Amino acid sequence: MTRKKKPLPIFEDIVITDIAAEGKSLARVNDMVVFVPYTVPGDIVDLQVVKKKHHYCEATVLQYKKLSDTRATPPCQHFGVCGGCAWQILPYEEQLKAKEKQVEDQLTRIAKVQLPPISPIMGSVKQYEYRNKIEFGCSNKRWFTREELGDMPPKSDEGAHFRDDIKANNAIGFHIKGAFDKIYPISKCHLMDNLHNDIRNFIFETANQMGMTFYDIREQHGLLRDIMIRNSNTTEWMVLVQFHYDKPEDEQQSLELMQRVADRFPQITSLLYVNNQKGNDTFNDLEIQTYRGKDFIYEKMEGLSFKVGVKSFYQTNTEQAYQLYSVARDFAGLTGNELVYDLYTGTGTIANFVAKGAKQVIGIEYVEDAIEDAKVNSRINGISNTLFYAGDMKDILTDDFIAEHGRPEVIITDPPRAGMHPDVVKVILNAAPRRIVYVSCNPATQARDLALLDEKYNVIKVQPVDMFPHTPHVENVVLLEQK
Repeated sequence: MTRKKKPLPIFEDIVITDIAAEGKSLARVNDMVVFVPYTVPGDIVDLQVVKKKHHYCEATVLQYKKLSDTRATPPCQHFGVCGGCAWQILPYEEQLKAKEKQVEDQLTRIAKVQLPPISPIMGSVKQYEYRNKIEFGCSNKRWFTREELGDMPPKSDEGAHFRDDIKANNAIGFHIKGAFDKIYPISKCHLMDNLHNDIRNFIFETANQMGMTFYDIREQHGLLRDIMIRNSNTTEWMVLVQFHYDKPEDEQQSLELMQRVADRFPQITSLLYVNNQKGNDTFNDLEIQTYRGKDFIYEKMEGLSFKVGVKSFYQTNTEQAYQLYSVARDFAGLTGNELVYDLYTGTGTIANFVAKGAKQVIGIEYVEDAIEDAKVNSRINGISNTLFYAGDMKDILTDDFIAEHGRPEVIITDPPRAGMHPDVVKVILNAAPRRIVYVSCNPATQARDLALLDEKYNVIKVQPVDMFPHTPHVENVVLLEQK
């Protein structure tokens, strides 16, 4: 006989006291730390605990008793449901303070190395319409809020099954956390130029008018699967539509949709599509078809042009990327005589950005298409002192590679969120560059790597940079020098 679980407690009149990780805020009830989303310090709330551990619990708000004086009004109609931009209710100045504190806490607590004073965080040039890329999922299982369901039966998580009209269940938007097969429809997102809203909404309305099926991630069928929209500071637009062909006539219907999009939006200079039959929506290993225009767009940065393909990584906040890379270049302290290794180079943006100050720059990146773009970026900018190599970092960057290409005076590394593989750290230590510039989108894994590098390096400078307003994410640049 199974024991009945105790009901989780309700806490009343709780004061939110601080900002916590992952966009949540923090309160204390006796000796218990409580993490609460969609609150700010100063709010007084009633809470329903949803998960309880020994020393902490997670809770949701049952009722706001008093709103904090520092609370901001979110401009987005989807706030609190789509799962993004959790800090819209926090004034931007307070967001910056929280991110700066996050960097200090993680470097201090995890790295446990001697740190210099951390420089004040660099705020984003734009707080809205700052992104140059957004991806949207398409689904035949729309997420309905409780308000939208109204007096529908209790199983509101199965909202899609309560609609008789199949089109009412279709959605283009963002995946709901905890419900991987459900999409919450987005009508207006403030993170990108408004044209992207027009494009997305047009595709949604047109696909419905055509009777096009939307993708079912559980059953893995349905024609309209995913949309990626990119723009650039050269006013170019790229749209990639992912389809999933179930039957021969699907291709013709997909091409009809592409033509309607092309006719409606002449601003799209790179209109692409792909038939993705995989179990996930990644497309780096798939052949992309160009329906109209080119298969790339250009970004400009300090007089340089950067070719960005559909598979290329490029910082999603263009204006702030310039600030970030300027910090990295400043930290590198180049005089024109240095051999520089640029690890995780992507499309070679940092490599080409610093090349004029170096003797030679060698960039390494996993994605082959990005490396080809990096080579093109050097060529179109008349840069002749760069070399680029594609492959897994831990396999490419070896002691033999360094023996062949030379020992770098400076290493710039900009790894993914997981940080650097321990083998890569070992090779860096063996290479013994005079300076390391570590650009990170995850100060926690950066701190872990700094602890490994502490064997031979001191942290000299720390500069946080805000690339993603209204989210808890923060970039951080660290300069290390040999002991």
